[in-house]
Parts: sequence; structure tokens; C-alpha cells
Amino acid sequence: MSRPLAFLFPGQGSQTVGMGRALVERFPVAAEVFAEADAALGFPLSTLCFEGPEEDLILTHNTQPAIVTTSVAAWRALAQEVDLQPVCVAGHSLGEYSALVVAGALDFADAVCIVRERGRLMQAAVPPGVGAMAALFGLSEQVVAAVCTEAAQGEVISPANLNGGDQVVIAGHAGAVQRAVAGAKARGAKRAVELAVSAPFHCALMAPAAEGLARVLEPRTVRPLSVGVIVNATAEVNRDAEQVKDLLVRQVTAPVRWEESMQRVRDLGCEGAVELGAGRVLSGLFKRIDRKFPCVSISDPDSLAASLEWLRS
Repeated sequence: MSRPLAFLFPGQGSQTVGMGRALVERFPVAAEVFAEADAALGFPLSTLCFEGPEEDLILTHNTQPAIVTTSVAAWRALAQEVDLQPVCVAGHSLGEYSALVVAGALDFADAVCIVRERGRLMQAAVPPGVGAMAALFGLSEQVVAAVCTEAAQGEVISPANLNGGDQVVIAGHAGAVQRAVAGAKARGAKRAVELAVSAPFHCALMAPAAEGLARVLEPRTVRPLSVGVIVNATAEVNRDAEQVKDLLVRQVTAPVRWEESMQRVRDLGCEGAVELGAGRVLSGLFKRIDRKFPCVSISDPDSLAASLEWLRS
């Protein structure tokens, strides 16, 4: 691989029944990844990914290890076909764990166990119906922040995903989110819609989950990073293994600074990016941020084959 690239890893929301199956059928290394996840978790995650049912796959504690497993399987399949030496790696929210596996900081089996507990903790932090999230389109981050301030009325609400391309996701108490959706429309938002999520991620309501995650991470080993990881909470490059656990804990309540992170990709001299794992969410976001910046998605053997010529150029 000659061109300087960033590898990107999707987060929750990219899951779909059948994810990873074609990779496993074509690449033995991908099959090994799913087998390793099954063994580490003590249940057949692979069957859930390949066959569903969807109502079980979308449960947060199942979705999180499923997304990480599919991403790592795609990466190992690609690594078998072409030399991989990225300039940096990054993952959207949950995807930061996939990035850390690829950077050598986290053992894969540890990562899937950690994110399964992360999912449980995040779901348990806020009772069903108490929290909500919404996507706002066509407003600047500054205007969204003002909308949240006006809508709070003593409740929690804040920007959760600063995705770029005039897309900001907010999270907090359900009533505050509903008021913010109305406020965003009044300020001229192109679109403002509540999201079908099971909990209000990346806001102060997740504090109990952050505390629990710190305990889950404490006994786990973090090894030296072989490549810099662009961190969600800061949009800065981290190469210090000693900082990884703290940054992962901070991530639970902090907004995902994705647009700034993708600017960092360009600042580092990358000439393209590769999204590895289920779906095409991140390549779609990059097109909204910078339509001229090339970003390909690899989720199955066909998309991998289609990307190889470009990757080798």
C-alpha cells in the first residue's frame, strides 16, 4: 500500500442481520475472528450476526461486540490481501475499540468482552423512556448548543455527535430533546428528528455507565500502540497506552468530535480513508464533510475486491 491512508471503524447503528457472513465464507482469517469472539463471550455471536433475529441483534449489549467483531474480521481479511500501514486509525464511538484493536493496544478477545459490558452499562444507566436522542440537520454547532441551552429547563441535554456536514446529534432527557427538536425547527433546521435508540448516549446521563466502565477496564491490559488513534473525546491523536483507559471512560459522556477527527485525518497528510466493517455510515459522513476526499467502505468480499486496485495504487 503506497498512498497514506486512515482506517475508520463504524459504531452502533451500522448493524444488520447477515453482517460478516460473506467475509467468513470467503476468508478463513475472518472466520477465526468470529470463532474467537464466540469463545470469548461464551455464546454464538456469529449466529446472531449471520441469522439474527434482528430484535436480539439490536440489543445494545449484543450490537456492540457484533460491530467490533465484524470490523476486525474485515480488517484481517484486507490485511491478508494488501500490506497495511495506515497513518492513523479512528472509530466512531464504539468504533474506537476496533481502532484500538487494530493499533495493537487491546487484545481482540478483551475488546469484545469489554464492549459487551459497556453495552449493558449504557443500557442500565437510564431507564427506558427517560432519555432520547435526535439528529439535527442544517444548523451550526453553535446554534445547536444554544438550542440545547434553551431546551434544558433544568434537565440534561447536550450535543452528542458532532458528525459534520451540518449534522449534529443531541442527547439527554426525553422532554428536553423534544423541546430541542421544536426549537431547532424554529431556528430553520433543514430536518430535526428523534432517533430510535435505546438510551441517550454521549451525555451526562451516561455518568453511571462511565463509572462502571472504569471498573471493567481496570484489570485489562493495554499494550503500546503501533499507530496513532484519533480519539473521539478530544479529536487529537493518542499514541500513549497509559491514556487509553481514561479516554475510553471520558468518551461515554463526552460528545463524539467526528468532524474535527476527520479534519485531523487530513492534517496528518492522509490522501484517503478506508471504512472497515458493517455499513457505509462513515464514508457517507466523510462525503458530507469533504466531498473530494476519497473514502471507500469494505464490508464484504465484493467491496474488498473493488477497493484493492485503488489501495494498491
